Order: sequence, then structure tokens, then C-alpha cells
Amino acid sequence: MTYRNPPTTPRKSATFDDYTLSEIRRAAATGIYDIRGAGAKRKLPHFDDLLFLGASISRYPLEGYRERCDTSVVLGSRHAKKPIELKIPITIAGMSFGSLSGPAKEALGRGATLSGTSTTTGDGGMTEEERGHSKTLVYQYLPSRYGMNPRDLRRADAIEVVVGQGAKPGGGGMLLGQKISDRVAEMRTLPKGIDQRSASRHPDWTGPDDLEIKILELREITDWEKPIYVKVGGARPYYDTALAVKAGADVVVVDGMQGGTAATQEVFIENVGQPTLACIRPAVQALQDLGMHRKVQLIVSGGIRNGADVAKALALGVDAVSIGTAALVALGDNDPRWEAEYNALGTTAGAYDDWHEGRDPAGITTQDPELMKRVDPIAAGRRLANYLKVMTLEAQTIARACGKNSLHNLEPEDLVALSIEAAAMAGVPLAGTNWIPGKNGF
Repeated sequence: MTYRNPPTTPRKSATFDDYTLSEIRRAAATGIYDIRGAGAKRKLPHFDDLLFLGASISRYPLEGYRERCDTSVVLGSRHAKKPIELKIPITIAGMSFGSLSGPAKEALGRGATLSGTSTTTGDGGMTEEERGHSKTLVYQYLPSRYGMNPRDLRRADAIEVVVGQGAKPGGGGMLLGQKISDRVAEMRTLPKGIDQRSASRHPDWTGPDDLEIKILELREITDWEKPIYVKVGGARPYYDTALAVKAGADVVVVDGMQGGTAATQEVFIENVGQPTLACIRPAVQALQDLGMHRKVQLIVSGGIRNGADVAKALALGVDAVSIGTAALVALGDNDPRWEAEYNALGTTAGAYDDWHEGRDPAGITTQDPELMKRVDPIAAGRRLANYLKVMTLEAQTIARACGKNSLHNLEPEDLVALSIEAAAMAGVPLAGTNWIPGKNGF
């Protein structure tokens, strides 16, 4: 009699999972690396790993129907003659015309204006639709200098010097030829239909001393009126924040690796940078060590999704947050109504990230004239405003529950962490203990 072991369920490798195997096959077949948009998709410590401690006996909550909770924020008060005053601490991140369609950029401006906040140009210059429909517009000054001119610098309400981006710190941007329409080519002074790559560093400075000179040049061009932001990818947030402050920045923007991009190598998106949660406390610590916390404002971006994320970021010491991917979803990107067309592109609505190909069924990350018609800037702007309103109300609800009459009164003491990693990154106790990993040598 022959004895046979009972059949077992085949076990796949955690290291060589289905996606990894498909990437190996794709690389072997094509000989090129994969390019995509959006941010890191791997699981990372994030705001979900933090919880608020609401009021009970030791604290008392505020009543939402009779006690106000302030949400306003002033950005750029350090040196600028005209700092920016926003009704909410949620701004719209820089996303370029070229990467996004004209109607999408207009919708972002409309939504931000309805909500009393700012939007940002991105690479490639300022469009008239964007300027015309944005009450407060931040002009990004990037290594490429695409579309840059002194007139638009003066027309902006603030200037953001982009040193790095969370999805690709140390790397430049990409805009492939299929998205280089006549208008995009004219604005960037480059050939139509030819792939465009942005430089990974500014051509006229190599360090913080040169950055200080550049900031002074921008202040002189704008008569010291406009706040000057410096944006860095989340790689070395303590030192980058400190150097930006010493170079004269009014506002520092730190972008974690959950932040999106229009297009770059996937190996970059998934393996370079730090999680947004890991970037906040070092950046805040740098400001505190310099005696500049709240004097130089800190904006954090990368994976902000709801009012709880906003409240947690502010509790950790930031002054405002910025959203990009979430704003596009609010406009209508990755909408299941276009599922059949996403399927035809070999993807699904919830996973679509081939923004660089210019075939977005939602009409948002494309320059195709027919697809762009699917975006109604007025309706999309209202959806974005609704989303920003809900985020703000959610953050206020949490702040009141913690007994705070301003979002900016939230503090680390209001938080605990669900994991050792999150506790160490955020500098708050592990839930159920008073232990902060890494503090006092433990």
C-alpha cells in the first residue's frame, strides 16, 4: 500500500508576489523601466496609526452648535508685505498644466476660491484660466523654469521654490510627448509631441547659500510683497527645513512619499523618500530648535485624505496641509462611472495611475480635446469645495472633542499611536502606555 500525503494549498512567495512577478516579466519583455503617476502604493505608517484622546473628566469638550472652532491660518508673515490669509488650513498642491487639462486646472482654482484657500500652479507656467479663477494662487518656481517669467511671478500671491517632491526627492519630472499639445509646447518653449524632462536640480544654485541669493532675487522682483515658500521632498526633513529657514523662507513645505506625481519611475516612487508621518516631527523640531516654530509656517503634504488626517498633522505641529491626489479624485478622477474605459486601458478606476499616457477617461490628466470636454469646471469646482468643507468640518469636530477652540490648539499630547513605528515617528506615546520609542534612550 502506497501512502500519499494529503494535498496542500499552494503557497505563493511573499517576496515574489504576483505583482513582482508581473514586473519581472514586463521588464524582461520590454527592456525599459515602468513609469507611472501617483504616489507610493506600498503599505506605510500613516495617520491611521494615530488616535485622538477625546475629552472626558480630565478635559471638557466644546459644543459644536454654540462654541466656535477657528480654522483660519496666515502664511508668510515672516518677511512678506502681503502674507496669505486663508479660511482653512488645507491648500491645493502644485499640479502642472500639461500634466492636468485646462478645465481641471480651472476647476481647482474655482474650488479653492469657494473654500477660501489657495491653489498652486505646478510646472509649466501659469494659465489665464487658473489665474482668473483663483483668488489666491501660489506660483511654483521649479528647476525646469518652464513658463517662468517675471510678469507671472508678480501676478502670483506667493512663490514656491520647489527643491524636491515627495514621490521623487532628488529626481526630475516627466511629461511625455503625447501630452505636449500646441499650447503646452508654446508655454514651455519646447517642441510639440516630444518627451519633456525637468531637471532634478536648479541650474543656477547648488546649495543653501545660493538658495538665499535666489530668494532675495525673487523678493526684489516682487517688491518684497509675496511670501516665499521652499518645498522639499521628505528625505532629510530636519536639515532641509533648517537650511530653508536660514536661507530666508517664509514657509517650508515638506512632501512625504505618499505624495503623488504626474510621472516618474515606479522604482523611485516606491523606494526613495520617507513616509509623511516620519517627516513631520523632525521638521517641527528644526523650527523649534531655531526658535522659528509658528514664525515660519510649515505645510505638510503626501497622502492627506480626510479631516482626521488634517487634525493629526496640525496636532503634530504643522500650520497647514496640502492635497493633490485627493483633490483630483474630488474633481472626478478614477471615477467608477468610467470603469469600462479604464478596463479597456488594462486597469480599473481605483488603480488608474497612467496619467502620463494622456488617455484619462475622466478628462483630468489629459490634453485630448474630446476627453477634456468631460470636465465641467464649474461642477467639478463645486465638488472640490464640498470635499474641502467636509474635511474642515471633520477636523473641527475632532478639535472640539479634544476641548480646543482652534485647530491650531491641537497638540501631540492629544494623540496616541497604535504601533511602535508610528509612536517613534510621531513622537507620541504607544496607546495604553506612556512610552515614546526612542525618547530618553529607550
